[in-house]
Amino acid sequence: MDSTPFYGRQEELERLKLLQRKKTSSLVVVKGRRRIGKSRLIQEFCKEMKHLIFTGLAPEKDITAQDQRDHFVNQMQRQLNVRGIKSQDWSDIFWHLAEKTKKGQIVLVFDEINWMGSLDATFLAKLKDAWDLNYKNNSKLILILSGSMSSWIDSNILSSTGFMGRISLELTLDELPLPICNLFWRNKKTHISSYEKFKILSVTGGVPRYLEEIDPSLTAEDNIHNMAFKRGGLLVEEFDRIFSDLFSNRFSRYKQIIERLAGGSCSLDEISEATNLEKGGTISEYLEDLVETGYIAKDNTWNIKNRNQSNLCRFRLKDNYIRFYLKYIEPNRNQIEKNRVIKPPGWAAIMGLQFENLVLNNFLKIYDILKINPQEVVYDNPYFQRKTKNQPGCQIDYLIQTKFNTLYICEIKFSNEPIGHAIIEEMKNKISRLKIPKGYSIRPVLIHVNGITDKLLESDFFASIINFSEFLSCLDEVH
Repeated sequence: MDSTPFYGRQEELERLKLLQRKKTSSLVVVKGRRRIGKSRLIQEFCKEMKHLIFTGLAPEKDITAQDQRDHFVNQMQRQLNVRGIKSQDWSDIFWHLAEKTKKGQIVLVFDEINWMGSLDATFLAKLKDAWDLNYKNNSKLILILSGSMSSWIDSNILSSTGFMGRISLELTLDELPLPICNLFWRNKKTHISSYEKFKILSVTGGVPRYLEEIDPSLTAEDNIHNMAFKRGGLLVEEFDRIFSDLFSNRFSRYKQIIERLAGGSCSLDEISEATNLEKGGTISEYLEDLVETGYIAKDNTWNIKNRNQSNLCRFRLKDNYIRFYLKYIEPNRNQIEKNRVIKPPGWAAIMGLQFENLVLNNFLKIYDILKINPQEVVYDNPYFQRKTKNQPGCQIDYLIQTKFNTLYICEIKFSNEPIGHAIIEEMKNKISRLKIPKGYSIRPVLIHVNGITDKLLESDFFASIINFSEFLSCLDEVH
């Protein structure tokens, strides 16, 4: 078992533990992007119970369906201390495993099931039959299917008629909230400034595997240098591993899309033009895959007056590491591999969109700080209004509309220096362009990282001013 500290995921862990009280077997699906902590959560859940964990082979160029079966059987033979299991057919493999797990409390884990089964058209049908005929007959058995290719899991398991009504629990893991990220500085978390933590978080986001690399005794600059600008650093090779494992021979197409998004959010038309992919099924499928795997976000806008979702949407690269890699690591890969010292660009050049992502990925913390009941929210998202003859164009970093006709208009602002009075005119201009129905209240909100001037504070223009340090304030439950 992993000896590194386990932070967060308390709600997910408790939901898994509830399954132990059931009088019947359980089939569980756990999904989320690579490095998000699926395997670690499962290990934490299993650590005091008998368990068997099987992992699929990463999809290298020459990997075959038979290689996946052989790998599974080899894991069975090592963990169960048995020999002679034939690997030609999944039905036989599942039957042998069922014979060894038909009594007593046990957790079976099929990790990276999308790797395991994507090359064999019969895999899922045979797994479903094995569940119906064998595994579910052990009332104390929990079978967990876990994977990073969320769109594959959605299409082949969650939306499959074969598995309908059989799944007891579905968990989707997102990035850790910022109060939990704060814990990775361990006993030094109260001694390090929010701004220094922000520098690292702007690269790692809330991805636990990256946060585990933090050395609290080093500066943010030294930590980032070690992870991202030194040969062999985790974040130097990580991009190629993620995308080749997930998307295999379509790697280059997915990379074209995210390269376009690394410069800022854009529409389907803009993505299509940049990638030379026609609008239609293929590019929509690629975008859906990237959304489902957690690397990009699809931000829909809406009509404030009638509260209907608009057909207008923009896509945004929500993963901070991916953007940092494309903008600052990849252009320097040749120098990094030669172990030459690379000086990253100034923080001002890096941080604007990175900061915005951190805030948007922690929208529940905004609710908490602004004392908004989530049940009162009608819509929230980055908001954009298309320019027409009758209305000007408008873009809001983050807009929250409540059922009480209140609009929280949030400006997310990174600055190396304290933000001054000029921000008020920027906000007034945005608000004047926004088409606001009669009877609506407007509450401007400023979210910043490096302080504000006394003059801005004294203006009393903003209904709320949120310092980034408030996002790091610890929750009641932290472990």
